[in-house]
Amino acid sequence: MTETVTRWWLVRHAPVIGVNGRVYGQDDVEADTADEAEFRHLAGLLPHDAVWLVSHLKRTHQTASAILAARVTATVPAPIITSDLAEQHFGDWQGMAYADLEALRGADYLRFWHSPASERPPGGESFEDVVARVGGAMARITAEHAGRDIVAVVHGGTIRAALAVALGIEAERVLGFAVDTCSVTRLDHLRQGTESAAWRIVAVNQHPNALTR
Repeated sequence: MTETVTRWWLVRHAPVIGVNGRVYGQDDVEADTADEAEFRHLAGLLPHDAVWLVSHLKRTHQTASAILAARVTATVPAPIITSDLAEQHFGDWQGMAYADLEALRGADYLRFWHSPASERPPGGESFEDVVARVGGAMARITAEHAGRDIVAVVHGGTIRAALAVALGIEAERVLGFAVDTCSVTRLDHLRQGTESAAWRIVAVNQHPNALTR
């Protein structure tokens, strides 16, 4: 029976500029794309015949543009904007200094990502909400582009949520994963005919010079 493998290449955006120690979540901040060598590494690593995705936040657009500009082959269609792959919305916490949030949160701030996965910041969404949102998008996009390489230039929270989906574990448990800027996480979706599908974890938080296909 033929196996269909859909490969997700999840790239976290480049470092952000001007946040000054503040929670930015879905604030639309700029990315620093000055490290040309890093983008050349990424351009050489990522597959050439791929579907490219970004969130609606410009730091992902800037990072994808820097990677594609470093390629020496023909250009690809513009990345598809997919807002369901955006970072967690921290509601009233967005724009707060981390020090002020720590004072507000007390012991709960010692969690890996500001709060328990089930808690919604005022006016925002919980990390469990993000896992549900990202999981739905991954299922839809995998079905639409089965058997393809998918390069998604997204966010740390998005990538942790994708790991929760692929591993089939509670949202809280993936908050301990480190996801560095410009790192690559590779998840393969495997399906044989009409049988149930499975995920294969190929790499997590790998930098361009350390990951091979």
